[in-house]
Amino acid sequence: MGEAINALDGVRISFQESGAGPTIVLVHGSGLSRAIWRGLGYAKALEERLHVVTLDLRGHGRSEKPHHEDAYSMDLLVGDLLAVLDAAGVQSAHYLGYSAGARVGFSLLASSPQRVETFTSVGGTYRSPAGQIESIFFPGYDEALDRGGVPEFLRQWSSSTGREIDPQTAAAFLANDAAALRAYFRRSEDEPGIPEADLRTMATPTLLLAGTEDPLRYRDSERAAQLMPNAQFRALPGRNHGQTLIPASPVLNMVNSFIGSTRG
Repeated sequence: MGEAINALDGVRISFQESGAGPTIVLVHGSGLSRAIWRGLGYAKALEERLHVVTLDLRGHGRSEKPHHEDAYSMDLLVGDLLAVLDAAGVQSAHYLGYSAGARVGFSLLASSPQRVETFTSVGGTYRSPAGQIESIFFPGYDEALDRGGVPEFLRQWSSSTGREIDPQTAAAFLANDAAALRAYFRRSEDEPGIPEADLRTMATPTLLLAGTEDPLRYRDSERAAQLMPNAQFRALPGRNHGQTLIPASPVLNMVNSFIGSTRG
């Protein structure tokens, strides 16, 4: 396990490395942590042929958890990624991001495309998440975090979906700090996203994946593939947003095929 320090504000970011070969960075979604990649089998499968770097976004997992909204601006999140790459001695890497991790990936492409070999967005968007967070979780998620912390958030989320939250996701959320998550979500609502004109200039090989039962992210992923000059869109049949990564095998097959097709 390693630590990187974002030079922009001194926040500590926790990351982990495994495997050998070309580097792939895996970036989790909101409320999760790098543990999700190990728990769902992604890290084990990828590290057989790649150098796998997983990290906890600020406010998540073992990374530092500021309680003020300004600490979660997109430029700082991108700075965290760059600090991790530098600390791992990686000049450029393949990038796979889920949900919020994909949103950070779009911004990394916009600011530092030379650090990204390929980009895979899984259930992601280039747009602002404003107004989408309640649709991904449930109406009143902020009040739930304020009133009952993460356990109450999970209870209401489970109730709204009519199913139990899978153990890996529940464990990741329970390791978080409710005040930090509230600050993170509130700042996310204010982020502007990436203009479509900018997408037209992003030539990095890109794979966009989204579930057919995840209408917002399906639409945005399909649109991004139309705009980006070297992008492709693949649907994940029957998956909603929370199920985008599960099961892992079909996603891994698409990712491995995509990365393999981009090698000289």
